[in-house]
Amino acid sequence: MIETTATVPTAHGAKYVKQLCNHWAHKLEVEQSEGVGTVRFPAAAATMRAAGERLVVTIGAEDEATLERMKSVLATHLDRFAFREAPLPFDWQPGR
Repeated sequence: MIETTATVPTAHGAKYVKQLCNHWAHKLEVEQSEGVGTVRFPAAAATMRAAGERLVVTIGAEDEATLERMKSVLATHLDRFAFREAPLPFDWQPGR
């Protein structure tokens, strides 16, 4: 599995984690607790964690193509919920 992580500046990270988890819970496996959520997609998983004035998003995927697609899915959905702040900057960094 390959990983990437982005730190997104926002004061509303916990709110966005909750909204995104609720949005995807209708079709996907979702785990959610206070300010943290994990969504399991086919061939990938995304973990979002609110941390002060930022949201840390980590995606793990089976292959590079899926990773690239999931980066776009996460950014697009987050911008949709964060429309007052959008577009949010995602500085994706390779994982371990």
